[in-house]
Amino acid sequence: MIESLTLFLQTAVQTGTHILFAILGGILCEKIGNTNLGIEGMMLMGASVGYFAAIGSANPGLAVFAAGLAGAGGALIYAVITVTLRGNQVVSGLILTIFGTGISGFLGKSLAGKPLPDAVLHAFSPVSAPLLCKIPVIGRVFFIQSPYVLAGIVLAVLMYLYLNYTHFGLSARSVGESPAVADASGIKVTVYKYVHVLAGGFLCGTGGAYLSLVFVPRWQENITAGAGWIAVALIIFSTWNPLKAIFAAYVFGALKGVGFKFQTGFIHPKLLDMIPYLATIIVLVLITFRKRKEDLGPAGLGTPYFREER
Repeated sequence: MIESLTLFLQTAVQTGTHILFAILGGILCEKIGNTNLGIEGMMLMGASVGYFAAIGSANPGLAVFAAGLAGAGGALIYAVITVTLRGNQVVSGLILTIFGTGISGFLGKSLAGKPLPDAVLHAFSPVSAPLLCKIPVIGRVFFIQSPYVLAGIVLAVLMYLYLNYTHFGLSARSVGESPAVADASGIKVTVYKYVHVLAGGFLCGTGGAYLSLVFVPRWQENITAGAGWIAVALIIFSTWNPLKAIFAAYVFGALKGVGFKFQTGFIHPKLLDMIPYLATIIVLVLITFRKRKEDLGPAGLGTPYFREER
């Protein structure tokens, strides 16, 4: 019983890791006041470019970095439109998703059927974290995993510390709450927005690469399967908190795993696949009834900043 539960939870962590990277990227973007609905597109760009780089270089580090740059490149387009040109953030995010889907589809034609080099597969195979892996149950669930999985947990913790206990992180949060006040205080609003939007895009790109390089690992068309949209919803569920994002991502992974584990002839597999998505909708509906201030997003979220109107 314990062995079966441990294996299930270990799989849930693996299934939710790409969502965790996407949520963290979205939190970085939204904390400075920008709603980016292009997470799906950035993940697809990262997945395809990362796989392309892995095949071409057989270098796992370069593949992940290339994937991150692809996501950041998409985020740069979004930042220019929404920060510099003050375009509509929702429309710009949707355009970014369409753009990213097109890029991945174009690259995917040359990637289909090409296996990853052994060096890449070996680099992302599960490893045991010293001492931590010996903790009963939790050790196997979290600390006998691919380095990619462990990196996601570490990044979430570091991001929490950054946003809550560093000067730059607190300044970023002030930009998201009131860019006019932050500007008046001497904070370079445009610089902060660009840096955090690009960093968020980088994380989304690496989240997409996890799917193509580690979880699958081969190229599949539309490999994200809507994960970017789920991440947008789970940002709200996690109340823009990187530590809660870990829980949100792994709960989604567990719900996704239920569909794999309990497939029977009595229930159609497509209905089981709907479980995590239905659960996400239900959670979002319930969250709307909570009015606690700490559960609300940044006050300036989604509103373009015009310095002249300060």
